[in-house]
Amino acid sequence: MRILIIGNGGREHAITWKIYNEGYKDLFCIPGNAGISDIAECADIKVNEFDKVKDFCLEKRIDFVVVGPDNPLADGIVDYLESFGIKTFGPTKDAAMIESSKAFAKDLMKKYGIETARYEVFTNYEDAYKFVNQISKYPIVIKADGLALGKGVIIANTNQEAVEALDLIMKERVFGNAGNKVVIEDYLIGEEVSVFVVSDGKDIVPLTTARDHKKAFDGDKGPNTGGMGAFSPSKLVNKAVFEDILENIMLRAVYGMRKEGRPFKGVLYGGLILTEEGPKVLEFNARFGDPEAQVILPLMKSELIEIMVKAREGNLKGIEPKFDEGYSLCVVLVSRGYPDKYDIGFEINGFENLDKGTIVFHANTKKENGKIKTAGGRVLNVVRKEKTLKEAKEKVYEEVRKINFENIFYRTDIGDKEID
Repeated sequence: MRILIIGNGGREHAITWKIYNEGYKDLFCIPGNAGISDIAECADIKVNEFDKVKDFCLEKRIDFVVVGPDNPLADGIVDYLESFGIKTFGPTKDAAMIESSKAFAKDLMKKYGIETARYEVFTNYEDAYKFVNQISKYPIVIKADGLALGKGVIIANTNQEAVEALDLIMKERVFGNAGNKVVIEDYLIGEEVSVFVVSDGKDIVPLTTARDHKKAFDGDKGPNTGGMGAFSPSKLVNKAVFEDILENIMLRAVYGMRKEGRPFKGVLYGGLILTEEGPKVLEFNARFGDPEAQVILPLMKSELIEIMVKAREGNLKGIEPKFDEGYSLCVVLVSRGYPDKYDIGFEINGFENLDKGTIVFHANTKKENGKIKTAGGRVLNVVRKEKTLKEAKEKVYEEVRKINFENIFYRTDIGDKEID
């Protein structure tokens, strides 16, 4: 089977790595990165250049396409490629709205009885401004409706911060068209956890849980990022809680999407918070998380590509994937200054010193004159699998210290939330 993976981040490297290690060697990636290019043929095509992607698929006789990032899904790449008979894994444009519009997702949850925070949706600044000036209890959460690279969520602790958030989103347009609407919702208290399933539009195959670390600095301080590290699984989600989440959140979402005429085929990612009243949804995403994929896939014993193919065919019933016991932990190495201003183009050294059991998934890297250099904010993902979370953390940081590039930065507390 000739397989194309679309994307260029750590998530896409993890997907490519997993499929490669399942024995599939005819792999291609658009556009890929320096790490992916070691195991797949990469093409310098942008993910939103649908015509060029289609032409590449036809030229290379691609049998199956896996879409990694959110933006091409939201723009309808699955619909487009399928219209040319190219088999593609991922939700259609209509189904991807569960991620691409937070207002749509909140309304879906309300309609189908999925627990989430109370909310209001606004399409103009004046109405939103009046609403926040009537609020007496803070903090509140203000979200840009559309896709914002994981950074469109602002927690406002005061009225002044709420107004500033509205100004940023709706007046200054820092998130562009993603800020055409805002969702304002209650702030929920609890521990956050991510749950992943694969859906064929009717049934779901549960994967596992993970915990991301969104804030830039230790102790969950600083601005939101695309993710500074993750671990899997979470000890907070026991079997009973997991089954509750699957039945009352994930399956209800899949059922609701089908009833709305938007059957969801792909990876459904529930960003949840475990409150005193039970699990509630913060957001849904329509693809693997990044860096969650980097810790989930190394633990997965079952064949990923088989599940993806069956999901597209609508034939997942009865599949029960198997995972290794133990834990996987990832630390993301970034360019200092990320997620704001940072420099790129620095040579990365130290790969040859890493232990055999260490996995490095590349994010924003490029090869230049035989050297690997930084090419963006998030640069590398260093991953270890161990019997305990504590061992995984200790080993990862031993390995992280062997890698260096100018302006390297990373959090030092990934995993601490659940280490005994």
